[in-house]
Amino acid sequence: MELKFGKTDWFFLVMCMVVGIIAEESFFRAEIGISYLVFLTAFYALFFYRFRRFSYSHQRFGYLVLICIWLLAGGYFINDNIYFYALNILVIPGLVLFHLVVITSQKSIYWNKPAFITYIFSKLTAALKYNFFFASFIGRFLKQGIEESKFQVWKKVGIGILISVPVLFVVLMLLMSADTQFERMMGDIPQWFEVLDGEIIGRIFVVLFFTFAFFSFLQTLIQKQINAVIQNADKQWFKLDAIMTSTFLVLINAVYVLFTVVQFKYFFSGTLLGDFTYAEYARKGFFELLFVTLINLTITILVLTFADRSAGFIKRFMQVMLTTLVFASAVLLSSAFLRLGMYEEAYGFTFIRVMAHSFMIFLAVIFMYTFIKIWIEKLSLFHFYFISGLLYYTLMNVINVEQIIVTKNIERYEQSGKIDIHYLNSLSSTGILGLIQLYEKNPQLPDLGNILFDRKNEANLNNIPWQSYNLKSMQANEELKKLHLE
Repeated sequence: MELKFGKTDWFFLVMCMVVGIIAEESFFRAEIGISYLVFLTAFYALFFYRFRRFSYSHQRFGYLVLICIWLLAGGYFINDNIYFYALNILVIPGLVLFHLVVITSQKSIYWNKPAFITYIFSKLTAALKYNFFFASFIGRFLKQGIEESKFQVWKKVGIGILISVPVLFVVLMLLMSADTQFERMMGDIPQWFEVLDGEIIGRIFVVLFFTFAFFSFLQTLIQKQINAVIQNADKQWFKLDAIMTSTFLVLINAVYVLFTVVQFKYFFSGTLLGDFTYAEYARKGFFELLFVTLINLTITILVLTFADRSAGFIKRFMQVMLTTLVFASAVLLSSAFLRLGMYEEAYGFTFIRVMAHSFMIFLAVIFMYTFIKIWIEKLSLFHFYFISGLLYYTLMNVINVEQIIVTKNIERYEQSGKIDIHYLNSLSSTGILGLIQLYEKNPQLPDLGNILFDRKNEANLNNIPWQSYNLKSMQANEELKKLHLE
């Protein structure tokens, strides 16, 4: 690979370093807040500058992904949910990578094919190789006008210095610790080493890492390359035998039909056997039913994707069996949904429980589309699954799930007098605002005043850097400072 660099490329490298500095400032100085939006603005400005004369592909889908990326990043500024905070550290970079590869790929390359994952990794590998070629290019550039023999001498001297520096540092520190007279003789040498602040070196390393990561990836991405693996994207790896698959579906559907009869007889009718309460019965079976539902979805996808469904009786029979499996899954999902609802009424609302409820609604949408796919074969499963999954995840970030949790728990408290204030305190700023709302209505609630007193002291001491600026957090701090505790 022969690299040719002009003034534009060197200027672009400097721009990448600027964005690398912004990345280090945004992510390694303080807790992430508005800084994510600042970084994304700088990064996409860099990208669109480099690709200003580029003809993009898959533009409508690209706009959808881009909007989701910005909404997810905006969550760091608008909300401060600790779960999404951690997840989006991985999700947003993954979506950015996916988005850039999609809109810069050829129109003939389909992002909804499994082989597209291989295509993305080929771009990452190419970017890694680009760094090695760039390092080689810099070496040749520095060597220009210098005799080969002299260059080799200076090269070896430089390597020797690099090797000796850490060894000398350790040896000098040990000798000065062992002998006070030697330490005095060396004078201010320890202060010289203090200049080499480990934190500063670490930050320089991070900036350089981001600089060359952005530079190599975008330089590689702008080169349109047809990957051979994409051309074989529609090639099926293997097929499931129709007779074996049909037998399997008959047996598993028989079990589900029996289970469905039991559910309608005891659970949906409002009658329970044994000494179980509804809350105990809900807790006992929820996760098992949800897991079985996911297994059913996996089975359905595998059959639709890999089963040898030839025309005729076998094809229709398998469609009927898959339809039965989907309806059985609907019963399982409904049972799990009702169980979770009863469990929440008995024990309160938490992030995991509310997210499980929302995920079951999402699964219901997935199953409805899968049912249509069983009878209309030309539809693409992955295309719908990816887009609906992306929209679902983005929606959960935008709507502030913790506000739903707080509202539902306060409503439950007003009806039953039961509430877990320590759980609300474990939430983010939304939980604190909920506690303030509770205190204004019932200041005598045990431990509530002590919790808010500690939170108020924290708010008075907090000195929030610009990177961590967050609307919900600022609102909570202002409300705490105005709060008059008895």
